[in-house]
Amino acid sequence: MATLARLIFKTAFLIALLLLLVIMGMNNRQPVELNLPPLLGQTQKQPAAIMYFGFFAAGLLAGVVLTGGRKGGGKNKSE
Repeated sequence: MATLARLIFKTAFLIALLLLLVIMGMNNRQPVELNLPPLLGQTQKQPAAIMYFGFFAAGLLAGVVLTGGRKGGGKNKSE
């Protein structure tokens, strides 16, 4: 039962984050500049909503990579 509650909590949290992303995208349509000299040769000028979406996607992927792994890692089966 605890696993189901945990899954529901994680799903609700992700939906809340996506709702926040949609609200930011609807209210921030002006273009912004992104300067990243080591990776991008030119200044990127995009709507703020696209920047928010890109940063959210990068953060979500980083979180998945950092928390992913083998199932039950670190647990000893003999205990």
